[in-house]
Amino acid sequence: MTISKNNLSLRIFNTLNKQTEQIIPIKDGHISMYTCGPTVYRDAHIGNLRSYLMADWIRRCLEYQGIRTTHIKNITDVGHMRQEVLEQGEDKIIDAAIKEGKTTSEIADFYTKRFLKDEKLLNILPATKFPKATDHIEEIIEMTSKLIEAKTAYEINGNIYFSIKNFKNYGKLSGNTQISNLLNNLRIEQDTNKINPNDFTLWKKAEKGRKLKWKSPWGYGFPGWHIECSAMSIKYLGNFFDIHTGGVDNIFPHHEGEIAQSEAYTGNQVVKYWIHGQHLLADGVKMSKSSGNSYILNDFKRLNIDPLAFRYLCLTTKYNTRLNFTFSSLKASQKALFRLQHRIWVISNEKKLENNTKVENQIPNWENKFLSCVYNNLDLPVALSITWELVKSDLPNQTKLKLVEKFDKILGLNLIKSIKYFKTPKDLQIKITKRSLSRSKKDFHYSDEIRNQLNNESYVINDYHTNTIVRPKMKWEKSKELWQTFSSSKEIKNLTNQPPKKKFSIGLVTFNKLSDIKRSIESALKFIDAKDIEYLILDNGSNFKIGKWLENISTKFKNIRTIHIDHSIGEAEAKNILIKQSIGEIIILLDTSIEISGDIFNPIDKTLSNKNIGLTGPFGLKTNDLNHFHDGEGEYGYMDAMQFYCFAFRRNIINEVGFMRKSFRFYRNLDIDYSFQIKNQGYKILADPNLPVIKHPHSIWNSTAPALRDELSKKNYKRFLDKWRNRKDLLEINQM
Repeated sequence: MTISKNNLSLRIFNTLNKQTEQIIPIKDGHISMYTCGPTVYRDAHIGNLRSYLMADWIRRCLEYQGIRTTHIKNITDVGHMRQEVLEQGEDKIIDAAIKEGKTTSEIADFYTKRFLKDEKLLNILPATKFPKATDHIEEIIEMTSKLIEAKTAYEINGNIYFSIKNFKNYGKLSGNTQISNLLNNLRIEQDTNKINPNDFTLWKKAEKGRKLKWKSPWGYGFPGWHIECSAMSIKYLGNFFDIHTGGVDNIFPHHEGEIAQSEAYTGNQVVKYWIHGQHLLADGVKMSKSSGNSYILNDFKRLNIDPLAFRYLCLTTKYNTRLNFTFSSLKASQKALFRLQHRIWVISNEKKLENNTKVENQIPNWENKFLSCVYNNLDLPVALSITWELVKSDLPNQTKLKLVEKFDKILGLNLIKSIKYFKTPKDLQIKITKRSLSRSKKDFHYSDEIRNQLNNESYVINDYHTNTIVRPKMKWEKSKELWQTFSSSKEIKNLTNQPPKKKFSIGLVTFNKLSDIKRSIESALKFIDAKDIEYLILDNGSNFKIGKWLENISTKFKNIRTIHIDHSIGEAEAKNILIKQSIGEIIILLDTSIEISGDIFNPIDKTLSNKNIGLTGPFGLKTNDLNHFHDGEGEYGYMDAMQFYCFAFRRNIINEVGFMRKSFRFYRNLDIDYSFQIKNQGYKILADPNLPVIKHPHSIWNSTAPALRDELSKKNYKRFLDKWRNRKDLLEINQM
């Protein structure tokens, strides 16, 4: 048995045996390890990347013990590009690529390269091999054929299914052992060809028009979800290997399916340790494309955040505990990582003290303290705190640097390498020397002059008792100097309890279409100076060009104020920020598709002077049964809801009505829901189609794929009905 020189070795929770176990290699001195890799039809989101970070830390721990690892991480490049899905516009990037004449393999290669780049940016050690599913069709067919021979699989109409009834240990990983109570294995829909609805697909018959298909003994088709991992893991690691990693969402049905296939194929146990990482939530909910919170590493680039800040963030929570990702926590991790890097840089610049034997003897003690946490079921948060304790200790600097270098072989934060980020040109030191001399002579005017000059040249000066150190500003520090940004509504003050300071507040949520933003804002400029109006803009994660334009116009016009959010937040949260920050007696929420063509303010003021009316605007909605809302069709009068194109209400009703429900991340049907919040307090909704506005095409609606926008709209409508389906008493038809 191989153990580390410190007589410590990794113990970790084995999902298969439901207990924490010491990792004992099957072959002394060598670990074979398989990780379920990415599906390369889009970018890996940060939840996927957290799982790959877990595998990386496991591998680093084992290699620190002196164990050689063979790490296989598959690339799934088959089974996710059906033509009918593309025709629905589910993924516009892939759709556009195919229209440009690219093949599915070119698309897969594109996202594979992006994935490998992401791993490199996160300092994840490259796997020994990244086998592609499409290169292993022969092995998949061979395994499937043997499973048919063993009576654990059967063929119907060119489809091959695994019979879970004929594999007695099915469910041993997940605990789903009762066939009658098994969860549905299928990701999408039920397959009527199956003998048992819980059986899963090994080989699927190719549908008409499918591009990715292969010849097999059962006709043209393509592999199922689970079989590729079984085929590739056994090919490269053998019939019995040490570790299989993945996320908890893989336990069932994917890894359960793998166990069934692999063990039915070999006749024996195939994996010794199954290790799973917990979910990464985003803004408190599960990440998904439909929720608009499926963040990728490239989203951090716009904020100039070091990808290693995400690695640091993941170090702060144990791998088997849920981690809630927010941009606030990411920015906090960026600052913490920088402070750690900065402290190490300062240590490396301070006078180096000779290490004596007594001090050198402390190195094993610190190392054991660190490893005892790391090897205790990968308790990296405590290990990180020990690293901080070390750099703050009174140990000699050389000893600190030696230990940091050791610790970082596991942490993977490139702490010693980061010293180079702080290097400055040699000629800069001449200025610093002159400045230090002026400070010693108490010529602070000259020293401040040099400080200001260097600050303008993007350098930071740190004065210490014995010396002065200068460093370049980090990219994220430069970004902060452009304009203040926020990450959530929690960071923004609520002004609704303060007296109004203006008659009107116009609120506008902007994103990435500058022409719409300009048209909407410029149409209101003629009224802003003429009336007691403020224009409040919520920059919802727009690109730099738009952010700069908004900042410039806010500087030019004193009544325009822009709040910058560093990423795209949900529609309800964005509008809530506008409401919280509004100082007008009347709040008018506008959409960027709206152009003001005349005086909307006096008519709105007149309507809302009637205290029974809580909401007004030009585009009303009616319903008789809550199941379908239709336009008021230019009718003046009371409505059941008001559309968000132009949505006006008195600020003083907020304490009664409350804010919008944050679960509405997509804009569609949020207006209906908030209309009912207002009606629920006894207020009427009045439509005035004569308000002088022009409605242009809605850019978010037009830029969202039809299938996705329908899905998001339906989800929001369900949220609405879940709360209001029993409140037909609020409908105008029942008020007469």
